[in-house]
Amino acid sequence: MFKKQDKNKARQKRHLRVRNRVSGTPERPRLNVFRSLSNIYAQVIDDVNGVTIAAASSKDKGFENYGGNAEAAKAVGTAVAKSAVAKGITEVVFDRSGYVYHGRIAALADAAREAGLKF
Repeated sequence: MFKKQDKNKARQKRHLRVRNRVSGTPERPRLNVFRSLSNIYAQVIDDVNGVTIAAASSKDKGFENYGGNAEAAKAVGTAVAKSAVAKGITEVVFDRSGYVYHGRIAALADAAREAGLKF
C-alpha cells in the first residue's frame, strides 16, 4: 500500500536544502516568500544581523481587495521592492522557499524586478 505524499513536507525539505547554501548579507539580503492558500507574504532579510529590512503581505492595509491570487502577488512584490529600494537595497537573493517558480511566486518576482530589485 502506498502512502500519500505530503506536499508541504517535501517543500520544507527543499527549503532547508536551499537555506543551507543561500544566506542574506547586509549588502545583498534575502527576499523570502511565503505562500498560503489565502495570502502571500514577502520579506527582505539580513541573515547576518538577523534583521528584517522590508516586508509586505496581502494582509497589510491597502490590500483589502486582494487575496491569494496573482494580482495580490504582483502588488506585494511591488510594495516590498519599493520599501527595500527606499532603504537603499537594490540587489537581493531570491528565496522561493521550496515553491515551484510559477504562478504567484513568479508574479511576485517579476513585479519586484520591475519595481527596481535585481536578482
